[in-house]
Amino acid sequence: MYVARVTRSLACEVRDVARAKTPTHARLRDILVAIAVATAGIDLICAALALLFEHGANQTQIVNFGDAIFWTSTQLLTVSSSIPNPISVGARILDVAMEAYAITVIASLAGALGAYIIRRGRELEHPASGAGSAPQQRSSGDDTKV
Repeated sequence: MYVARVTRSLACEVRDVARAKTPTHARLRDILVAIAVATAGIDLICAALALLFEHGANQTQIVNFGDAIFWTSTQLLTVSSSIPNPISVGARILDVAMEAYAITVIASLAGALGAYIIRRGRELEHPASGAGSAPQQRSSGDDTKV
């Protein structure tokens, strides 16, 4: 009974984030989309760079773009690849940079989800100031009183 209720609640929150039901939901959705788009772009760029760096290296297993995208994707997901570590210096530096990016993304996601949970908790405790109310308009500064 409890698990079903929690599962339904979680499904509703995921749906509300996808639909940007409140400004809090919209903010989390925007963060998630930005991270996904940036990561996809970085994955493609790093794959091209890995292939460029490893193209002429002896005994490399990154010999085509498919190998490169597989290797960069697994590195960005912070899991080991079946392809051994790169041989060229440039690709090794790229590997370290991708691992640093992956750790940064995980930390950013944790922070965004933590902030979302806190904000949603406050909205649920005080519904008049949260999900049910219209978003407040921010002043542009042009309406100063004379």
